Amino acid sequence: MVTNDPRYTPTAIALHWVMAAMIFAALAMGLYMVDLSISPQKLKLYSWHKWLGVTIFVLAAARLLWRLSHTPPPSVPMPAWQALSARWGHRLMYVLFFTIPLSGWIFSSAKGFPTVYLGLFPLPDLVQKSEELATAVKLVHKFASYGLAAFVLVHIAAALKHQFVEKDRILLRMWPRTRPAPIQPPDNPEEPK
Repeated sequence: MVTNDPRYTPTAIALHWVMAAMIFAALAMGLYMVDLSISPQKLKLYSWHKWLGVTIFVLAAARLLWRLSHTPPPSVPMPAWQALSARWGHRLMYVLFFTIPLSGWIFSSAKGFPTVYLGLFPLPDLVQKSEELATAVKLVHKFASYGLAAFVLVHIAAALKHQFVEKDRILLRMWPRTRPAPIQPPDNPEEPK
C-alpha cells in the first residue's frame, strides 16, 4: 500500500510505542533481577521478563509483517549518511527484536526451566538441557540486550535532534494522535527568499 501521508499508519504507530514500552520494561527488569538472590520475588520477575520477551517477539513479527506489506511515508530530506544510518540502524534493531527473545528462550530451555506464557500456556523447549549452551547463549542474550539499549538511545537522540535542531518534524511521523502539517525540508539560509 503506497501513501503520500507524512505519518506512519495507526497500526505501525501503535506497534512502535507498545513495543518501546515493553522493551524498556524488559530491559529494566532484566538489569534489576539478575543480581537478586534466589527468592519467590526473583522467580516471579523472571516469569514476567519471559512473558515480556515472548510478547515482544510476537509483536516484532507482526510489526515486520506490517512493515513489509505497507510502504512507509516518504522520507524526509536528509544527508545520505543519515539516511543510510537510519536504514541500517532500523534493520539491526529488528534483528535484535528477534535475537534477544530467542536467546532468552534458548537459555531458559538449556537451563531446564520451562517457559509458561502468562502462567497458562507452556511453550516447547527449543533445546535439550545443556550447561555449556546455557552459558554461551546467556552471553548472547546479555550483549544483544546491551546493544539494543544502545541502539534505542541513539534512535531517541536522532529523533529529538531532527525534531528540535533540524526542525523537520520527523518525530511527529510516529507520534500518536497528532496531525502535523506536511513535512517540509528546512529552509536553506543560502537561498534567496
